[in-house]
This record gives sequence, structure tokens and C-alpha cells, in this order.
Amino acid sequence: MSRSRTNAAASPDSRSNVPSLSFIIPTYNAGTGLANCLESLLQQPDSDLDLEPEILVSDGGSCDGTLQLARDRGCRILQGPPGRGGQLHRGALASRGEWLFFLHADCRLPADWPTPVERFMTTEKNRNMAGHGRLQFASAESAARRVERLANWRAEKLGLPYGDQGLLIHRSMYDRIGGYRDMPLMEDVELVRRLGRRRLKPLGLEVTTSAEKYEQQGWWKRPSLNLCRLALFLLGVSPERLARGYR
Repeated sequence: MSRSRTNAAASPDSRSNVPSLSFIIPTYNAGTGLANCLESLLQQPDSDLDLEPEILVSDGGSCDGTLQLARDRGCRILQGPPGRGGQLHRGALASRGEWLFFLHADCRLPADWPTPVERFMTTEKNRNMAGHGRLQFASAESAARRVERLANWRAEKLGLPYGDQGLLIHRSMYDRIGGYRDMPLMEDVELVRRLGRRRLKPLGLEVTTSAEKYEQQGWWKRPSLNLCRLALFLLGVSPERLARGYR
């Protein structure tokens, strides 16, 4: 049985042992994906864990039902110009939690997410680290398993987790490295490169993300395009130029 958790923006002093947590979700006409994402955060199994996070939706100009959906679920809403890097950073600045969990709107967490998240947050040395999930696609295709393996290898061996794997980081570390840059693309790669591989570690949970774009473009074509964009970015091509090609 599960119970609905309220979106309580608790202050760090309101609970003695559990650090406060803010989920920051960038949206732009997020639709069904956001509904699934929020359901995974708000519906948790009965447990003794006292973890009731703030959920902040940082919107970039949605004209569908995204904002109403967020209101109905009790989320805090922040509105501003589109662009995921800027939306993430504005959300971080407006959030109240001691810890920040950046999560894409088309991703969802497993039902037992509070356990590994709380374990990470209450380990003192992790205040100087950042945690990421293992990528999992919402698809039964065998090709999805291949792409998952490559993405998780890239994250763990090269220190390059993408935004669809989530990122959990203490506010002091986020501030120290300067936070997300207002970039149209590659904001996730740019930030984790500043963090460095030695300050990244797995959270011990799966982040399930939508497979829609992969199913539309193909399980070979889209990963190949993503790899090309990553290589071009690392070679110095501007995010603005890459974003024009992405769109």
C-alpha cells in the first residue's frame, strides 16, 4: 500500500535528523511526462523515513496543462524564459532545501527512492559529492538495454552522467561550483565537467526516462547524434550552435 506525501517545503530546522530536500524540475509543455514524474515522487510506500521534499517546477513558458497539473499536485511554480540551464538555476536559487535533486520532467524514480536518497544525504562526505542515478528507459526493446549500458558506463567511468539520470547535490557544493549555466543545450555536461569525475558517484537507484524520442528517431540514430553533439561540444562548438541543429 502507498500513501500520498504532501509537498511540504520543510525548513532544515523542522526535523532533527533528516536534511531538507528540494526536487527541481524544468518544464516546457511537459504533459503526461510530468504527471508520471510527480506521481513517482509523491506516492511512496509506507516506511519510517521522514522525508517530505519540496517540489519546485521551473517552467519556461508552457501553454498546455503543465502549470495546472503542477498546482493540482501542490508544487511550487517558478516561471521564466525557456532554456533548461536557466530554468534549473532559477529553480535552485528559489528552492528551500539543503539538498537539491535536479530531475527532468519525463523521468520518474522508483517507489523506494527515499531510502538511497536519504542514505546519500546523511553520509557526511557526500556533502562534497554529487549523486546520479542509473539510466533506464521506459521501453521493452532490447535496443534500449544496449543504450542504457553505454550511458551508465559513460556516467560511471567517464564522469559524464546526463540530466536524464538525475543529479543530487548539496546546496553548498552547488554554490561553490557556480551552478547551472544559462545554456540552450549541454548544461548537464558542462556542470558535471566542473564537478569532476572524482566528485560524482552513483546513488544506487534507477531513473526511468521516456523512450519516445528514441523510438521516433531510432535506437541507433539518436544515440549516434547525441554522441556527435557531445564530441562537438567537447571540441569547443558553442551550445547555441548545437541547439540550432538539435531543434
